[in-house]
This record gives sequence, structure tokens and C-alpha cells, in this order.
Amino acid sequence: MTNLPAQNSDLDLRVRLGRLELANPILVASGTFGYAREMEHLVDLRSLGAVIPKTVTAEPRCGNPPWRTVETASGLLNSIGLDNDGIEAFVAHHLPYLRETGTRVIVSIAGRNPEEYVQLAARLESAGGVDGLELNVSCPNVAGGIDFGTDPDQCGKLVAAVRRACSLPLLAKLTPNVTRIAVVAQAAAQGGADAVSVINTLLGMAVDWRRRRPVLGNVLGGLSGPAIKPVALRCVYQVAQAVAVPVVGIGGIATIDDVLEFLVAGASAVQIGTANYYDPTVSQRLVAALPAALAEAGVRRVVDLVGTLNTDN
Repeated sequence: MTNLPAQNSDLDLRVRLGRLELANPILVASGTFGYAREMEHLVDLRSLGAVIPKTVTAEPRCGNPPWRTVETASGLLNSIGLDNDGIEAFVAHHLPYLRETGTRVIVSIAGRNPEEYVQLAARLESAGGVDGLELNVSCPNVAGGIDFGTDPDQCGKLVAAVRRACSLPLLAKLTPNVTRIAVVAQAAAQGGADAVSVINTLLGMAVDWRRRRPVLGNVLGGLSGPAIKPVALRCVYQVAQAVAVPVVGIGGIATIDDVLEFLVAGASAVQIGTANYYDPTVSQRLVAALPAALAEAGVRRVVDLVGTLNTDN
């Protein structure tokens, strides 16, 4: 594992996601930060709690047909389709660089069936240099992409299968496109997940009425950005109330106030996603803003804020 950078002696920004300790709670979300190499001239990668490169699959994927992205009111609709070069290219070309970034590396994986998830997890553990895995069971842009994230039984069995084959810390990334996300989170935790990532994108679409055509080549896509923040906060709060494992909050986070809202609602860490597209330096600036935010909150440790929301009348 990568050595963690030294902490300010007066403050403790460290957080734990089960067995995985991070220097601070600011992570970058899979699919929004490339393979980190693309951002090295803009962001001091060592300052981040962890990087999560774009999702890796067993075989190369060319992704969905264009258009793949469209801006919406306060958000972004995307249908990338897990475009990537496959596991062997990742291990050969991207993992060696990621090992040297000076921060935790959590690799996102997705499979067409449980066997592929197991094979990917085992391959990455044997390759070395990986601090944790995020099981993407919630991608709305591929056939069957959310099957494991919408059925609690399937989700629990999938996590358990990967846990048996791999000793790395596991995060299960959950979809909001369900009736009761807390039930799915409970199944992931019971299956052996060290933490749950909440949430992936909301299923949506855009229409060009003049042409009577969908804007996205795949018709449907995933909505992210500030528009989904209230939904993400609600999901984080509900999941944190239902499971004992840590929750990683995702959805519309762009400011230090956003970060603290998610922490107070029950998240132990957060992932920055869509904001990376319009402000690639945002994650590093959020890390820098944490000490002042903790001082304003009257605490010296990030963990002292987690789950402190007071809902009493």
C-alpha cells in the first residue's frame, strides 16, 4: 500500500473505509478523472484521499454510439458505455503509473456476470499496487449494468463471491434507480463489502423534438452533477442509518459546503465527479479547504463530523 502523507499536527483528516485508511475524505469518482495521468499537470495527486480510474472490464469495450454526453439544467447526462481497453491493457499500461501517484488507488471493475467480477478482482490483486476495489454494480449505460445493484439478493451474492476470491478492501457502488437503496446496501454489507459508494447516476434522457430523435445515441443515459445532489444526500442519509459499514457519498459535490453536508448526513468520505469536467482542480482545492471547515465546525477530526445530523424537532 502507498504510504500516507504526513498530517497537520493539529488536525486529523484521516478517514477509514473499513480496512482501508485514507489521508483525507476527498476522492475522485470513476470515469471523471481518466487514469489520473491526464490530470497530473493540474492536480497534486498526492494530496487526494484516493483516485478511482475509469471502470475496467474483462475485455476491451468501445462504448456506446455518439452522442455520449449532453448538458442539462444543473447537470450532465452521459452514456459512455464503459469505454476502456480491458483488464490486461490496464495492468500493463495504467497500473504501473497509478502505483506511483503517491495516493491510494481504488480500481473500479464491472463484469457481465459474477464470474467476470471474480476474475477481475483476482487479477488485480495478483498484479499488486491496488489498495481497494470498487464494484460497479450500478452503471445505467450498458446492458445489464445495474442488474446486480437493483436486486439485493444478487448484489449480496456478487459481493460475497468477490470477497471469497479477493482479500482487497471492497466498495460496492450502488444505483439510486431502486425503490429502497438501503436494502441493497444492507445486502452488500452482509456480502462482505468494506464500504458502499452512494450514488451512481440517475437514469434519464434528452430529446430533440425538432428531429423527433433522442439526443444520446443509446437513448438513455446517467444524470449527474448538482441536479442530483438532493437525491444523493437522501440516499446517503438512508443508507448510513441502515448499515454499519462506511458510506462514500457521491452526487453533485463541488464545494466545501457540499462536502460537509455529506459528512454530516453520514458519509465517511466523498467522491468528486462531474465537477472535475468544468473545474479539474476542484478536488485539490477541497482538500485545502478542509482545515478551515473543520475549525468552523469546532472539531479537529473529520470523523467527528460523520453522521452528526440532528433531525430532532
